[in-house]
Amino acid sequence: MPLELHWFLPSHGDGRDLAEPTRGGARPARITRRAPDVGYLAQVAQAADRLGFASVLTPAGLFCEDPWIVASALAAQTERLKFMIALRPGLVSPTLVAQMAATLHRVTGGRVLLNIVAGSDPDEQHRYGDWLDHDDRYARAEEFLAILNRLWSGRPVDHTGAHYRVRGALLARPPEAPPTVFLGGSSPAAQQAAARHADVYLAWGETPALLGELLNRARDRAAEEGRTLRTGSRLHVISRDTAREAWAEAERLLAGVDQARIDAARKRFSRTESEGQRRAAALHAGGNARMEVHPNVWAGYSLVRPGAGAALVGSHEEVAERIAEYHAAGVDHLILSGQPHLEEAYWVGEGVLPLLRHDGLLAADAGRAPEPVAR
Repeated sequence: MPLELHWFLPSHGDGRDLAEPTRGGARPARITRRAPDVGYLAQVAQAADRLGFASVLTPAGLFCEDPWIVASALAAQTERLKFMIALRPGLVSPTLVAQMAATLHRVTGGRVLLNIVAGSDPDEQHRYGDWLDHDDRYARAEEFLAILNRLWSGRPVDHTGAHYRVRGALLARPPEAPPTVFLGGSSPAAQQAAARHADVYLAWGETPALLGELLNRARDRAAEEGRTLRTGSRLHVISRDTAREAWAEAERLLAGVDQARIDAARKRFSRTESEGQRRAAALHAGGNARMEVHPNVWAGYSLVRPGAGAALVGSHEEVAERIAEYHAAGVDHLILSGQPHLEEAYWVGEGVLPLLRHDGLLAADAGRAPEPVAR
């Protein structure tokens, strides 16, 4: 199966650093953050569209712009790019999500994907008014997807469960081909939910061996349910013309993070309910002095960033080789991001995607700029 590469839409803001540098001194500080306004997000989306990425993950969270509104605005400014909209069961009903997704899918010509996020940060969950614990959130996600998947048929749905109760729920204009559903998490509860109801199971990037074990378990669970499950991962990337340039950039990013920020992040991560977050933190123990936990796999992001903490670092050829290794380990879908997302999209799109296409890992038209349209 060809690999599908996706990019990330920084709807919480973007910048050249892992964390905003501490300000001080008499001279004005350089600009380190880019606001997530529509103009900038359109640049990122258009770059991903032109370079041949399949979609952009459009995140959800307290500090993100609303993914549905962002995707609606940017769909009109792109041609082929799909939008992988993150959503959280429990904050909106499955019937309403089906209506929203079907409408956006229809008006964009089928360019909607769904990313189900059960939630991992207790503080953020509580700010949204969600007090369920980890396993109960995945049980709720299962119910949510059970209803959603039945609604695509266009037939009325009755459901009474622990978290949802609907009677005669109906999608008046169901899509001919429903949006692909992604669901992520490293815990048994996450794998069970994906095995039963999702199209693609996602886990944060680790070493190829560790990640491959997770993906194999998820596929085995799906087989027990009589289903076939595609699998994928999420990684950052620093790709340059030479390995030396790429590692110099990784070292620059790490040098801009002070110990106080690292200590604060560790304290925050210690409260996590996310198995993926715990696994990301554990990666540090196996790395060398520069936090390389596997050839060209760097754990520096996870020092201060929640969520995906591993990055591919190296020359374009090395990054392409590692992506091929992850693909061999079972990764069908790979979501990438960089600092900043606009510039890194071009580094990867122009340096790595042509190599992957040449080697037959990508679909024939992936990684290729669209032909100019005659006006």
